[in-house]
Amino acid sequence: MEPVLLSELPVGATAKVIAVDAPGPLGTRLRDLGLHPGTVVHCLRRAPLGDPRIYELRGVQLCLRRSEAGLVRVNTDD
Repeated sequence: MEPVLLSELPVGATAKVIAVDAPGPLGTRLRDLGLHPGTVVHCLRRAPLGDPRIYELRGVQLCLRRSEAGLVRVNTDD
């Protein structure tokens, strides 16, 4: 299956991080939050208008705006 952006992951779905496509401080911040290749991410819920969303990874809940989640490529095959 083609990789998708984390921002496109439906609520309740699980995926594995392939890459963070953000240069500079934002990319560093996303990686510091635990978004590394191979990390399993679960989309828990979203705000009523769809932004932001809550994700769970490594037992931690993380809130990301759509623009931030759109910088993370994930694979839903596993």
